[in-house]
Amino acid sequence: MILVRQEIGDVLRDFRQQKGHTLRQVAGRASVALGYLSEVERGQKEASSEILASVADALDVPISTIMREVSDRISVLEGVQAFPDVVPDDLVAEVGPELSLR
Repeated sequence: MILVRQEIGDVLRDFRQQKGHTLRQVAGRASVALGYLSEVERGQKEASSEILASVADALDVPISTIMREVSDRISVLEGVQAFPDVVPDDLVAEVGPELSLR
């Protein structure tokens, strides 16, 4: 069974570690209890949208980027092929450049 809270925690931890921040630093910047953030990262606690927004700000990562990564990971676990982020050139030619995502 896929647990969304586990994937969110894994993504938050990965971004934190990529930025070279400690759990204590991010918790302080996000005004979140250290123990609570640790439990969120381990997938033991659900994070509210407010907590996610605070942690995203503390990491200087858009929440949309965090949620996109969570979504991509869940898609892989479900065996669903991810959709491209841009419209292929051959489709842009058919529908017109005004619909391009570029």
